[in-house]
Amino acid sequence: MLDSNQRHFNEVYFICICLSCLGSQVFGQIVYSISEEVKQGTSVGNIAKDINLSVKELDVRSFRIVSTSKKKLFEVNDSGFLYVNERIDREEICADAAICSVNIEAVVNNPLQLYRVKINILDINDNSPIFPVDSVQLNITELTVPAGSRFPVESAYDADVGSNSLKTYKLSPNEYFTLDLQTNNDKTVSAELVLQKSLDREKQALVQLELTALDGGTPPRSGTLLIVVNVLDANDNAPAFNSSVYKVSVREDVPSGTAIIKLKATDLDEGLNGEVVYYLSKRSPQNIMDTFEIDTDSGEVRVRGTIDYEETSAFEIRVQAADRGGMPLIGHCKLLVEVIDVNDNPPEVTVTSLLSPVREDAHKGTVVALMTVSDEDGGRNGIVQCHLSGKSPFKLQSSFQNYYSLILEGALDREREAEYNVTITATDDGIPQLSSMRVITVQVSDVNDNPPQFPKPVAEVYLKENSPIGSLIYTITASDPDLQENAQVTYSLLQSSVMGVPVSSMFNLNSITGEIHVAQSFNYEEIKHLPFKVQATDAGVPPQSSNVTVSVFILDENDNSPGILPPYSEHGSGNTEHIPYSAEAGYFVAKIRAVDADCGYNALLSYHIVEPKGTDIFRVSTNTGEIRTRRRLSEGDIKLHPLTILVTDNGEPSLSATVSLDVMVVESTAEMHSDSRQLPNKDEAFSDVNLYLLIAVVSVSIIFVATVLGSIAIKCHKTDGSEDRYNTPMITTYPDGSWSYSKTQQYDVCFSSDTLKSDVV
Repeated sequence: MLDSNQRHFNEVYFICICLSCLGSQVFGQIVYSISEEVKQGTSVGNIAKDINLSVKELDVRSFRIVSTSKKKLFEVNDSGFLYVNERIDREEICADAAICSVNIEAVVNNPLQLYRVKINILDINDNSPIFPVDSVQLNITELTVPAGSRFPVESAYDADVGSNSLKTYKLSPNEYFTLDLQTNNDKTVSAELVLQKSLDREKQALVQLELTALDGGTPPRSGTLLIVVNVLDANDNAPAFNSSVYKVSVREDVPSGTAIIKLKATDLDEGLNGEVVYYLSKRSPQNIMDTFEIDTDSGEVRVRGTIDYEETSAFEIRVQAADRGGMPLIGHCKLLVEVIDVNDNPPEVTVTSLLSPVREDAHKGTVVALMTVSDEDGGRNGIVQCHLSGKSPFKLQSSFQNYYSLILEGALDREREAEYNVTITATDDGIPQLSSMRVITVQVSDVNDNPPQFPKPVAEVYLKENSPIGSLIYTITASDPDLQENAQVTYSLLQSSVMGVPVSSMFNLNSITGEIHVAQSFNYEEIKHLPFKVQATDAGVPPQSSNVTVSVFILDENDNSPGILPPYSEHGSGNTEHIPYSAEAGYFVAKIRAVDADCGYNALLSYHIVEPKGTDIFRVSTNTGEIRTRRRLSEGDIKLHPLTILVTDNGEPSLSATVSLDVMVVESTAEMHSDSRQLPNKDEAFSDVNLYLLIAVVSVSIIFVATVLGSIAIKCHKTDGSEDRYNTPMITTYPDGSWSYSKTQQYDVCFSSDTLKSDVV
């Protein structure tokens, strides 16, 4: 059971220091106190209440504590109380420190805030003073002069601090010695035996004393040391040092073997009793024995091992000087070695909290990470400055002492940079300066901030007429630079119609693959251009979309045969023309006219005489269809010449038509006129042949003009960069009235037959 004073120390007190920190992520410091060795589960304080958090907020804001210690000495329960989680031993945590405290951090999210919590560990008197050995022996000659001879004794060690530490010594009653207590510079107490009465070896050769060390606890605890005094004869002078205490300073980076001081002791005796040897006290701590050595003859103290300021900043070395007498006498002194710090430790950056990944739409000022900076060196060697290396959308802010916050300074774009390796450089103020780097990886999470993107705003598709239903004509592709569902693209037809027919009935669109299939067969002679829109939509929330225009051009196929125009007809009879016997070579006989409903090469017609084969009397113009004589007629030629004319287009495969014509040779032009009486009169002829010809010429003219205008419209509809692909067809006219046609690279412009084209011109 703890007394009233101890219970008072177990009461928790709270101190809140209001800070004005940039960013306000570290809000202050909370201080509690608790005694060591309390039971596990003992409450330290209501930390939730002290930082103004309700019980409901603890879970919602992910309240937690963060400790740099390997042990979790403290935890927080569901009610927000800070309690003892493991056994607390102040001597294990802080060793000889006068003030012992444990620092932890309380962190809450949404928004991210940090509170420093300092817990003072109060000492209880749970350790007794102890001596390094159970007994020591002192060799004192009987000639030692009383009331002036002093003999240092071993000091006791108490792991407790404050009032519970070592306070005094007590010597068992005896007739020879008294105890002289001394307070050292470090407030510790040491004891020396003072000889009050001369020793007489013959009367008492051995004197046993008990030295008791007492601490200041209530009740006090104690430890004892047995001192055995051997009373010696003869050698009556012990070596004496020039000073009882020596002080020296040494840098921590001093090389092994370096001499730091030379001690000197003298002995008034002669011979072996006056020869002095030096050595370190055998009861010196092991770290002193490993670090220093002394030359037994010269008294020179040298560095033996490695000195580290961060481990030990000062050494107290007990040095003894003994003579070489049969019963050697010993002199004592203290050597205080102060270690001078050298900047041999770089700063260390510790990340205590990290928000990663960060949404790419995070606002400026968002706290990404909290970190602390430490340096084991002292003085200016331990003063640290931090800065960011390289370019990044982050900045570093100092929030409280060695606490820093990594703040979002600029805008994030995951599509441009999905991950940042932020390099934090910490540099101390030592000479030379030391620095260290810590790389914090911050990942950027995706938001749906990009619509699907098509390669071009217009996709041009060329489809042959009469293509079978279900044919794949094009695959729409759109890319989305976002991730996962934000980049999952589906396709859909926007509601529209062409010539009153819904596009959805003409084409089928696969919403996943973007494949477009025809749902019906198309006829070039009925429709030539089908524009419609396709929309690409991602699966983000909210979704984003974009459109592309699909422009389908129907390409002509050779599915129409040439048609013979009046006054002649295909496979007709009674088609008779007359020529005079006197006709010269090149005499005009007749002209065959034909049209083809197809376009381009499919409508480019040519004329050939197929019967009789190899005739040398007549020839037909391949381009115009004009029939003329090859030579002058002779008496041996027959009077009636049946001709069969074949009209073919240039399609693949070629389609054709034939027309039969009888050429009658007459003696004179009078017979031609007499025969002409059998033909219809002028009015009748106009109503038949000429009327047909006029209708054909007008129709072809309309088709020609419409085709040229359509070619211009299609050319204007082309996108940039496609002019070289779709050039206007080239028509060349020759002196004899014939003309040639240059086919385009991707599609043909529809004109009438060559014969009628020459007529129109």
